Amino acid sequence: MNRKVDNIIIGFGKAGKTLANYLGNKGENTVLVEKSSNMYGGTCINVGCIPSKFLATCADRKAYSNADNKAYYKDSVVGKKNLIAKLNKANYDKVESNENVEVLDGTASFKDDHTIIVDNGSDSYEIFAEKIFINTGTRPFIPDVKGLEVGNRIHTSETLMNLEEFPETLAILGSGFIGLEFAATYAKFGTKVTIIDNGDRLLPREDDDVAEVVYESYKSLGVDILFNSEINHVEQSDEKVLISYTENGDSKELRADALLVATGRRANIEDLHVENAGVQVSERGFINVNDHLQTNKPHIFAMGDINGGPQFTYVSLDDYRIVKSYLDGDGSYSRKERQGIAFSAFLHPTFSKVGLGEKDAREKGYNVRVSKLPVTAIPKAKILGNQAGIYKAVVDADTDQILGAVLFGEESHEVINIVVTAMIAKQPYTVLANQIFTHPTMAEALNDLFGSVK
Repeated sequence: MNRKVDNIIIGFGKAGKTLANYLGNKGENTVLVEKSSNMYGGTCINVGCIPSKFLATCADRKAYSNADNKAYYKDSVVGKKNLIAKLNKANYDKVESNENVEVLDGTASFKDDHTIIVDNGSDSYEIFAEKIFINTGTRPFIPDVKGLEVGNRIHTSETLMNLEEFPETLAILGSGFIGLEFAATYAKFGTKVTIIDNGDRLLPREDDDVAEVVYESYKSLGVDILFNSEINHVEQSDEKVLISYTENGDSKELRADALLVATGRRANIEDLHVENAGVQVSERGFINVNDHLQTNKPHIFAMGDINGGPQFTYVSLDDYRIVKSYLDGDGSYSRKERQGIAFSAFLHPTFSKVGLGEKDAREKGYNVRVSKLPVTAIPKAKILGNQAGIYKAVVDADTDQILGAVLFGEESHEVINIVVTAMIAKQPYTVLANQIFTHPTMAEALNDLFGSVK
């Protein structure tokens, strides 16, 4: 089956599915190719933010349940699976219902810069398209360690969430945001969690005072963190994982029911064979794009995680906006005009950040003023039952503009958006210092935070 269409989109992620409906609604014949039927809707819905936050929420509610750890955990995982199945189908139906869009299951690869080969395992055919959009995302990275093979009791963040058997003990390789999110979730489920990391502190890119508060919060959860440690060898049986590692040069062993490998993500690019299209790739394996998300082939675009930008679903959605702006013939919105991007990691409590930290701001030469507020000073935190955390703001002393903020506290994923709005509007920090907030809320602490800038 060889055919010609207006557009081919490779990958059913946020940018891809949104673009497919947009192009279909314009009357353009569009094919959306997805390698796995388990990934309709992309990483976020199926194996990323939605399922992980569902489990995190279940873990937070564990304290209010009389169920034992095993039963409660299994019910949570089954509930997660049911939710994701519904979202997966809803995403498929929304795109497939567009009369000008066809969803094809199969692996897509470039034959040339206008032709895609689709292989569904039993058949292979070619499709010619005027424009091609790559939206294949990323996958977990597995370090080259003897015996470290995903399967049975060794997991990535994607496979661990399908484990219905409650792990009494869990080892996590890596202390980045993904590792820390899962550490908090499983510790709250009742698992004994041990993190193994080759660094000498948590969150090395963050300010020391903030990282220390995060560390203390995890200690209070009962999470053990082994710094300056390297895994040398892993063995697994039907019952356990045996991890051989060195800590500060000393050889040690750790046994756990499961091992989570949380060492970052890599671009899904191998199957694409972009070299056949002459598309250029960075040294890190991501597809190079310009400010309009075009590759070096102007009719081929790369959207979402695959282009090396921030790996968040809302950035992928904004990538769609950039591509739409270009396709509309205007192109006025590009990565140059993109607003400041906040992020939230659902740690214990939630870690949210926008802009620069104090260390980064000083390195960039800003004359800074700083304010810090312990979450223990926020009345709503007492109501919520978790007073761990810190708010920290960095302000340009010369302009009174907010350079950045870290909010490590309950509900910070909501509060951070208020700071982002003030930054986008280029309002001085005094706007938040003097704003009248409702009470009692975590947001009202912005009065005290920005009111004590020094």
